[in-house]
Amino acid sequence: MSMKVVLRSVLFSAASLTLAAGSLFAQPPGKDKDKGKPAEDVTTKARNVKPELKEAYKRWLSTDVDYIITKEEKRAFLALQTDEERENFIENFWRRRDPNPDTEENEYREEYYERIAYANEKFTSGIPGWKTDRGRIYIAWGKPDSIESHPAGGAYDRPSYEGGGSTTTYPFEIWFYRHLDNVGDGIEIEFVDPTGTGEYRIARNANEKDALLMVPGAGLTTAESLGLSDKGDRISGLNNNNSTFMREQDMPFRRLEIITALQRPPQVKFSDLAGIAGGDSGVLDNNPLPFDLRVDFFRQSDDRVIATFTVQADNRELQFEESGGLKQARMNIFGRITAVSGKRSGIFEDSVTTSATTEELVELRDRKSVYQKAIALTPGTYKVDVVVRDVGTGNKGVVSQGFTVPKYDEKKLSTSTLIIASKLRTTTENDIGAAFVIGNAKVIPNLSGRFKQGQEVGVYMQVYNAGIDQTTLRPAVDVEYVLMKDGKEVFRQPEDWSGLSDSGQRLTLARLLPTDRIPYGDYELRVVTKDKVGGQVVENKGKFTIEK
Repeated sequence: MSMKVVLRSVLFSAASLTLAAGSLFAQPPGKDKDKGKPAEDVTTKARNVKPELKEAYKRWLSTDVDYIITKEEKRAFLALQTDEERENFIENFWRRRDPNPDTEENEYREEYYERIAYANEKFTSGIPGWKTDRGRIYIAWGKPDSIESHPAGGAYDRPSYEGGGSTTTYPFEIWFYRHLDNVGDGIEIEFVDPTGTGEYRIARNANEKDALLMVPGAGLTTAESLGLSDKGDRISGLNNNNSTFMREQDMPFRRLEIITALQRPPQVKFSDLAGIAGGDSGVLDNNPLPFDLRVDFFRQSDDRVIATFTVQADNRELQFEESGGLKQARMNIFGRITAVSGKRSGIFEDSVTTSATTEELVELRDRKSVYQKAIALTPGTYKVDVVVRDVGTGNKGVVSQGFTVPKYDEKKLSTSTLIIASKLRTTTENDIGAAFVIGNAKVIPNLSGRFKQGQEVGVYMQVYNAGIDQTTLRPAVDVEYVLMKDGKEVFRQPEDWSGLSDSGQRLTLARLLPTDRIPYGDYELRVVTKDKVGGQVVENKGKFTIEK
């Protein structure tokens, strides 16, 4: 296609030259005196002058939204001709970023202007706070998850990844974000005030805060004090921190990559997927992307329930591409939750990346990619529309599913959803803020219910309002696990309550079922919970299959 386009351009140019040459040599005699004379008086023609933008629109573009408007949006805005078009553009600009369009308020816009006011109040230093580096980051990306502040600088013991040793620093701050879209996870941003004026600037490396960097023999790193490296190399940038144990995020190119990413406007996520969600057709194209969706419920309070939305796709349906020496597949996920009244109750949108080496790829294709989002909802009837797109192929799939969030009676025995899990373990510090965390357990549901023989089957459930026997100090409920196959009981095992966690009126059942000696086939697991005081019985069921 591109070759034809180029060829046409060349032929058009040649034809133009031919016509020009013909008119030059075939000009009638006596017409030379008219050569160069314009065909019409241009002074009589109206001048095509584009009206200048009003000051209000200039200010909106260059001040209000300078940090969050994309190049495409800015180009489109500048191409508009009338003030009415510009007003509509501004309205749609904020609507695209509104997390809950069904409410009168635009929460994003309100928070955004609050960020500007905060930046002007806290970060002003000779220039307006919104123009400073800290102001720009705060306005575009929001409040950091934590801030390490050294407003006076002074004595500083470097951590090992900065080279160790002691020095004196300028005032500096380190902002930490757990996650920033299109930037990364665990992002640290260091700001330094080398002039003492209060204007902190983003540091390109850890040495920028070192007040003794240019002082010979002072503020040496551990390697420099041992004669293993030269301070001059650190000053010239040949060795930024003299550390053998440099963190990946402190590598010069990675830090520059982060700084560059922070200068880009935050991406407006998956607006095309939002348009697909809620559509009438479940088949979007000739190659739809199939996936499974599951909704589970866990009591949070008397009027709030945590609903977890789990999406699972077969890796064989995804396209893995080369990226940094690894094979990666990426999915974009968009979900919209709507109440029975039609009011929007929540939105989630994320990217999921699955990575493997070339050697691991064959085995990985037999596995699943799983994503989960937890949202607090009030009891009632809802519908969720979920769209998943494989970034590599562009294939999309959509699932619309109705569900009812249960109302938990604070005086009656009740349970959460029973989850059959592919992975089940106690959480660690690394799991803080991560997905698949319920209480103090990490639970990854197996939506297909298929397990290899020998693979442990996780069983997870919460029990609410179970009384405590004051004599034995154990829950006043009996729980039994009953495994069924072809309608017949395979085994029955009572819960001994050992190792269970409790939080107020909540008990957690978290067990791993070994399958080494379980024959192949389809099974149903029943968890029967009986209140020993009131006699109420609650039965939960889950199905799974043992394969070769």
